[in-house]
Amino acid sequence: MSTVNTVTEQLTAAGQAIEHDSFAIIDAEAGPHAYTAGQWPIVRRMIHANADFEFNGLTAFHPDAVQAGMAAVLRGGTPVVADVEMICSGLSRPRLAHFGMATHQFISDADVIAQAQADNTTRAVQAMRKAHRLGLLQGAIVGIGNAPTALIELVRLIVEDGVRPALVVGMPVGFVSAAESKDLMAQIADVPWIVIRGRKGGSTLVVAALHALLALAEAQQRTEGA
Repeated sequence: MSTVNTVTEQLTAAGQAIEHDSFAIIDAEAGPHAYTAGQWPIVRRMIHANADFEFNGLTAFHPDAVQAGMAAVLRGGTPVVADVEMICSGLSRPRLAHFGMATHQFISDADVIAQAQADNTTRAVQAMRKAHRLGLLQGAIVGIGNAPTALIELVRLIVEDGVRPALVVGMPVGFVSAAESKDLMAQIADVPWIVIRGRKGGSTLVVAALHALLALAEAQQRTEGA
């Protein structure tokens, strides 16, 4: 019987070998860490995405983040709402399709742009509001890798409007409000989150974290089906 996932793995034996060797190198070089067995594969894949070992320590997890994220994936049909198209483009369609999942982003929609201009806000703020109006945020996995204002608005929607995503992967990169937006998210107790402390982040890291979560979900699915 195969010891690897069949959907969330590389598609060739050579690709699998390179990925697994990379993970082994990361494990060896990272050494001891404070992450749980469920959290470490997510951090490890983030390190794998950009060869930056600082994410071993900068990445923070709500206590329920991994289990809540896996449950949302395994439930099937859970929407993934992103702040930018880059996240939607980076996520593997076959991997998402295996769990009946689809991505959504509204950053370039004409109505979003017009409302941002009218309200003197950012497109990212209006895109989160549109996702809320469409009912997509409730029970969703939300990935934010580019726009701190999107994460700040999501926190507002959680606090003021009672929005309850299944999981927030909040990793906006930048120098204006990026660190602060993640600190705000990390203060939320009743919505699970994964954040990167400080200025570092980016859409690539959100994609890596979500791919790791999909792999964890598939592994559990295979175990339960064995």
